Amino acid sequence: MRNGFILLVEDDADDVYFVSEALRRSGIHLPLEVAHDGQEAVDLLLKAGHSVVPAEATHPCLVLLDLNLPRKTGLEVLKWIRQESPWKTLIVIVLTSSTSDSDMEQAYLLGANSYILKPSDATKLRELGQLLKQYWLGWNQDPPRTKKVVTTSEPQRRWSSREA
Repeated sequence: MRNGFILLVEDDADDVYFVSEALRRSGIHLPLEVAHDGQEAVDLLLKAGHSVVPAEATHPCLVLLDLNLPRKTGLEVLKWIRQESPWKTLIVIVLTSSTSDSDMEQAYLLGANSYILKPSDATKLRELGQLLKQYWLGWNQDPPRTKKVVTTSEPQRRWSSREA
């Protein structure tokens, strides 16, 4: 299983409850951060990108993104993640009730890894939790994270064995 946290971007309190329960019952024990609108999601990802804590637990490993959100839509958040965020390769799964072909096409064009219709019952939601655990958090291999390069204003001197 991965390190980090799962970010659920969802404005409906009932959906937040049902998704979090499905994840818990599926044996996914990663922390779940919830953003209730698109701007809150962006703010949370920015904060995680600037974290000084070296632990992987401060990094997102998966985003479950609704499309119909206040302040910034899910498509706007997805576009920001792929173009401007420090998490350009982050797994983003659109989890929505939108059956619009246009929404689906836009989500994939903007870089969604998957587009899933919200399950309508608890059994299907648990199955989704199991799939997330087995595939996205298990089998799937993430691209390597880019290491931040620390630079100093002074050139570093290299010591040779002759100088020692």
